[in-house]
Amino acid sequence: MVIEAAGAQTTGDTRGERAATLIAASTKNILDGRLMQIGLEVTDLAYVIQLALAPVFLLTGIGAVLSVLTTRLSRTVDRARQLEDHLVGLDPSLRPPVYAELHLLSQRARMANWAISLCTACALLVCTVVGLLFVGAVLKLDVSAAIAWLFIIAMVMLILGLVIFLREIFLATAALCFGPLRRKI
Repeated sequence: MVIEAAGAQTTGDTRGERAATLIAASTKNILDGRLMQIGLEVTDLAYVIQLALAPVFLLTGIGAVLSVLTTRLSRTVDRARQLEDHLVGLDPSLRPPVYAELHLLSQRARMANWAISLCTACALLVCTVVGLLFVGAVLKLDVSAAIAWLFIIAMVMLILGLVIFLREIFLATAALCFGPLRRKI
């Protein structure tokens, strides 16, 4: 890469050499009475935006999963409220199956809540990764290790959230009754 600074041309291969060249040029310009602002170059910014696009698309997918999870949670809660309202006038001998379904709905709601929490934490970590990409570029810091670890943790959280979501689906489908076996509650 070739950098022009205060009329001199220097060839640098690393960020450190480039930063040293820019600092030297800035110092020379300040000493000469000229002010030179050193910021993020357009090409560097374009590269950072390219790097940030993949995590942003991942956020879109996580948002879709969160939408599905919150819908399932709200339907589970609505069904539990319906059953609780129905319990008031129900004969005590007919209550055990209703209590069993309420217990199942409670398990499903807890699992959906855990999945939502894990997916939300994943989304927050991905947002942090995107933010660190820009902070690292602007401040010329090497944040690659932090970005890698945050992304790994985010993926683990997403995987756990999806596994718990799958378990909640298994619970829901195991309790299904169709046709004449369907309860009228």
